[in-house]
Amino acid sequence: MNRPHFAEIARELTEAIASGRYPVGTVLPTELELRDHYRTSRHTVRAALHELQQLGLVSRRKNAGTRVESARPRNEFRPTLASVDDLAQFGAEHLRLMQSTDVIAADRDLAGTLQCAEGTRFLRISSLRIDGGNARTPVGWTDVYIAPDYANVADTAREQPDRLISDLIEERYGHSIAEIQQGIQAVLISEEMAKRLRVEQGTAALEIVRRYLDVEGKSFEVSVSVHPAARFSVAMRLKRSNG
Repeated sequence: MNRPHFAEIARELTEAIASGRYPVGTVLPTELELRDHYRTSRHTVRAALHELQQLGLVSRRKNAGTRVESARPRNEFRPTLASVDDLAQFGAEHLRLMQSTDVIAADRDLAGTLQCAEGTRFLRISSLRIDGGNARTPVGWTDVYIAPDYANVADTAREQPDRLISDLIEERYGHSIAEIQQGIQAVLISEEMAKRLRVEQGTAALEIVRRYLDVEGKSFEVSVSVHPAARFSVAMRLKRSNG
């Protein structure tokens, strides 16, 4: 029996909420209960619940479960990032379609982006990101740079397209995410990238660089993503500290 994709689980839960099986104000089954019901991984369940959260159907709070907030989804994709856990799930709702893997040496420009020495060797995993498996409209293109020692992760990433590469590294090599540093800038899409993303050259886009750090503050992965502006936006919630 094949494991269901997170999008299938999200669709079933959306229909259950719309039908009144889970009325507004009630709490959905726990992640473990859904995992057992769908016979899948907890990560896949989290991705499905995250999808519902992005649609405005549910809210999620630690130790309080997943609460139904609306019976009707909103249409826009506007992720809210408030914690490392939010960002760790950030790409999980988009199917990764791997395009290539190769070992490269960072030139001066790339070394500046990755904050490494020029000539540093990386395994680069290049992928399209597809919203809900809709290959007609790619949400973005992501190049993930990891140490060549992690080459075995590439095969697993191809087999499990709904899991983040950082999660696969953590599972196989024990590098837990302690911090993610993120930078966002506006760019114009190049001719080469325009062909990949099926947009016009010069289209406005967001370039997002994320550095994944372990508990010792060492970077074990850097991702560089390009998203056409019309297909993607980011919302951040900022709170005043108590200090």
